[in-house]
Amino acid sequence: MALTDIRARIARAEAAAGRPAGSVTLIAVSKTQPPDRVDDVLAQGQRVFGENYVQEAQARWTDRRAAHPGVALHMIGPLQSNKARLAAGFFDAIHSLDRPSLARRLAQVGDDTGALPTLFVQVNTGAEPQKAGVLPDEVDGFVAECRRSGLTLAGAMCIPPDAADPVPHFRLLRSIAERNGLPGLSMGMSADFETAIAEGATHVRVGSAIFGARQATGELPS
Repeated sequence: MALTDIRARIARAEAAAGRPAGSVTLIAVSKTQPPDRVDDVLAQGQRVFGENYVQEAQARWTDRRAAHPGVALHMIGPLQSNKARLAAGFFDAIHSLDRPSLARRLAQVGDDTGALPTLFVQVNTGAEPQKAGVLPDEVDGFVAECRRSGLTLAGAMCIPPDAADPVPHFRLLRSIAERNGLPGLSMGMSADFETAIAEGATHVRVGSAIFGARQATGELPS
C-alpha cells in the first residue's frame, strides 16, 4: 500500500540521517481528495492530515474527527485574517503564518481564548512574487514581532520553487530556523521528502504519493 511504502521510506531516511525513529511527522495532505481515499488512509491508521481551506476542512473532518480519536489537522494553505478565529478553533497546527496582520489577529485570538494551534512561519525561500511567505531577509524581524505580540512559534515552513533543486531552500530554511530558535522544520513533499529529512525536516507534507493524483485545481503540489 502507498501509505505503508511512504512510512517505510521515512523510516529509512531517518536512519540514514542518524535521526531517531519517529522523529519526523508525516502529514497526509488530504486537500481535494475524494472521501473514499481519505477513509482508506484513515483505516490504515494515519492520524495527521493537511488541509488548505477552513470550510473545506470543516466539511471533510467534523464527522471523521468525531469517529477517529486522535486525528490532528494541519492547515498548510494560505490563511485569511478574517478566518483566523475559525482556523485557530479547528486546526491543531497552522503552517502558513506569513504576515504581521495575521500574526496580530492570531495573537488577539490567543488572548481571547487562552489557546492557539502550533504555529509555523511560512518563508518564501525563492522570493517568488506569486507565492505567499515572509521573504528570507525579513524573517528575523517578523519572528521578533510575532513574539512581541505574545505568539509562541514552533517552526518554519517552505515550499521550494517548482523544478528547482530543493536542497538550497531546505538549508536556507534550516539556517533561518536555527538562528531564530525555531525547532520545527515543515519542508518536503511527495517528490523530495527524503531529501528534506536528510536536511532536518521535522514535518513532511505528502499528498499524491499517498492518495494518488488529484484532479487539476491550480494548487501547489504536495
